[in-house]
Amino acid sequence: MLTKKQYELLRFIETRLSHNGVSPSFDEMKEALGLRSKSGIHRLITGLEERGFIRRLPHRARALEILKLPEDVRPVPASLSSVQQTSNQPVGIESNIVSGKFKQHTPSQVNGSPTVQLPLYGRIAAGTAIEALSDPTSMIDIPPSMLGSGEHYALEVEGDSMIEAGIHDGDTVIIARCDNAENGTIVVAFVDDMEVTLKRLRRKGNSIALEPANAAYKTRICGPDQVKVQGRLVGLFRRY
Repeated sequence: MLTKKQYELLRFIETRLSHNGVSPSFDEMKEALGLRSKSGIHRLITGLEERGFIRRLPHRARALEILKLPEDVRPVPASLSSVQQTSNQPVGIESNIVSGKFKQHTPSQVNGSPTVQLPLYGRIAAGTAIEALSDPTSMIDIPPSMLGSGEHYALEVEGDSMIEAGIHDGDTVIIARCDNAENGTIVVAFVDDMEVTLKRLRRKGNSIALEPANAAYKTRICGPDQVKVQGRLVGLFRRY
């Protein structure tokens, strides 16, 4: 699965290669995707390479090779010249969280006890922000007492930056969907339309601080337009 930005970048690279046989520069990618820095492009390229969608050709500047496209995407026609002309359908967790398309709670039973099934959308970083990977076919059984009103979903935690808040690597967190949260709330934050992370939210003037709960990590300061709240932490599961 790809994040929305990874998907857009892959389509943009494919468009340029199909059009003139030359991959775009990092500056061109940054402009096409509306990102502020080339470091964001570097992270996207690395993610696409790790997932086997592209390959960087050695000893050649601006040399990228498309190895595959998502199964539901046909090759991009050469007549398309910008990422905005490609499909707007995102692939990845953002397509589920940002658009608010959640599966409804499904009543079930485990060992005779009533439970509610929530979608488990994949991993979320509690450390350096990473893309969260969607797996909409996976479900998890949750006691109804853990849930309030509204829509909920589950994510698996990766990393240790929230360990002092009792959130460990491998834990499963239960998230209530919302687009705003009070200061001090632990939230799912969608950063720069590219990364998803689990952090404590603090608003300081016109800035938003995403605070870890581990002294080994630094607080990340963002502008108000860089962060979108996708939900707040309401519960946690741990397997021993």
